[in-house]
Amino acid sequence: MKKVLLLGDSIRMGYDGIVKDLLEGECEVYYDEDNGRFSSYTLWQANQLFKNYGKFDVVHWNNGYWDMNVEAPMTEAMHPVDEYLHFLKRIIREIRRNGAEAIFATTTPVAERGLALDGTGAGISYDNSWVETYNEAAKKLMAQENIAVNDLYALMLKGNHYYKCGDGLHLTEEGYRLCAEQAAGLIREKLANA
Repeated sequence: MKKVLLLGDSIRMGYDGIVKDLLEGECEVYYDEDNGRFSSYTLWQANQLFKNYGKFDVVHWNNGYWDMNVEAPMTEAMHPVDEYLHFLKRIIREIRRNGAEAIFATTTPVAERGLALDGTGAGISYDNSWVETYNEAAKKLMAQENIAVNDLYALMLKGNHYYKCGDGLHLTEEGYRLCAEQAAGLIREKLANA
């Protein structure tokens, strides 16, 4: 049976189990129970999963909120855009070295500027202008690399308050289900051609 790997931050963690259920019987879906955090951590996490589980047919991943996060007392993003792109390129290289097809998911929008506590205990600052800047840079890179984009940003814009739950960053159950359905559809397309 074909194998799919899901990588990314807490947004991925909100829809990974739903994607697995939606694709049951079609492929094996793997993901880490740990938050993929920022892109350099996801790179490390991908390497561990490739080492432990071997080859995958499709890797679907997202990064963004942690990379653009300015967590006090720091005064700049964890990974400014150029560093973010550097690590996305390294993730792409590792996915390709693994022999897998890639799908990159954009960062979901936020309705207003704020701060949320992540399950790891970190404070994640968010601002939609940051999201737009990082998404545009990532989409440009994915176009250059001929990598499919799962535009979760555009999908979540359709919902009331962007399907955000009370913390302003994470999604409602309905938002996660919509993300999962869109991800599963794109994964099916890739698997059909893999």
